[in-house]
Formats: sequence, C-alpha cells, structure tokens
Amino acid sequence: MKAIENNKDFNEVLSQDKPVLLDFYADWCGPCQTLLPVVEKLSDEYAGRFEIRKVNVDKNRELSAQFKIRSIPALFFIKDTKVVDQIIGLAPEDQLRAKIDTLL
Repeated sequence: MKAIENNKDFNEVLSQDKPVLLDFYADWCGPCQTLLPVVEKLSDEYAGRFEIRKVNVDKNRELSAQFKIRSIPALFFIKDTKVVDQIIGLAPEDQLRAKIDTLL
C-alpha cells in the first residue's frame, strides 16, 4: 500500500478513475497500527479496482488540515473526487469491506 507524501501524490490518486480510501494515521497511534494490517490486506485484495492509500498526519500536515483531521485513525472514502463517507476511529474489516463494495 502506497503512501501519499504530498498534494501532487493526492491529486494523481484523485485523477484516476477509481474510488479511493484515504487512511490518515501516525506511527505513534496504537489504534492506527492495529488497523494497518487490515487496510493493507484490503489494498491487496482490491488492487486495480480501488485505490487505498495511507497519509501520515505528522509528515503531511497540509493534507491533514485540508481534511480537518482531529483524531486518528480517520478513513475517508472518495468517489468522483468527492468525500462520500468517513469513519473516525478503529473499524472492523467487514465494515470497511462493505463500504468499499458499495463504492465499486
């Protein structure tokens, strides 16, 4: 699973004709680390059909501010360049899978 390092990366992801899941996280965040293997697994499963990218809030403050991140993990589901859903906090795999399937 690739990381979004800057706004150029973010814009490139949005320019693709696929739905996107952004996972805002931090290395020091326990719940984020718990969620990471689940998000990576889904990224592999949905490769080619759905973009899943992680965004480190400490390294990408500009994008974090743009999405008004106040607590992490924060998951944003984007379709046609618009945020259509979000989850703040830890979420079970089946909930994430259901939201991804809805957007496909």
